[in-house]
Parts: sequence; C-alpha cells; structure tokens
Amino acid sequence: MILVNTDYITGKELQMLGLVQGATIQSKHIGKDIGAGLKGLVGGELSGYTEMMTEARNVATERMIEMAKALGADAVVNVRFTTSSVTPGAAEVMAYGTAVKFK
Repeated sequence: MILVNTDYITGKELQMLGLVQGATIQSKHIGKDIGAGLKGLVGGELSGYTEMMTEARNVATERMIEMAKALGADAVVNVRFTTSSVTPGAAEVMAYGTAVKFK
C-alpha cells in the first residue's frame, strides 16, 4: 500500500474511492504518568509519551490501511494525522486520507 501526503502519485492516474480513516485512543500506565510529571519539573523529552504517540500513530495508520484495502485501494493520498487529548495521560490519534485505485 502506497501512502503519500500529496494529492497525486507521479506517473499514476488515480480513481478516487473515498475517505478512509483509522483511529485509536492510547494511554500510559500510572507509573509512566508519574515519571512524566517529575520529568516536567526538570525538563527534557517525555519518552514514555513519545513512545505512546508513536504506537498510536502506527495503530491508526494500520487501521486506515485496512479500510483502504477493504475498498480495493492501491494507495492512500493526502494522508494526514490529527490528535486530541481525551483525558490527562490519554490521547486520540486519527490517520485519514483518500483511498485511490490506479487506472
């Protein structure tokens, strides 16, 4: 499956199939949350949250790809990500784009 953040794929004529998306809500356990709070006092990367968001993006992307495959897509163009805080320590990540088939 080809994923691009442009509305075209060089050398390919595209047939639009429709919007596809994938989402997940992820959180870290209380120990990581306490560690992040302490790290906030001294500064630096909150690696537990970086790992959480990377995992969430991967899950959301895989779910988007599965939806595209179900439509018979060869690629997803205009891929975008959005995130929002659901509760303290938990975030929703959504991946979305337009499923296309090569003509």
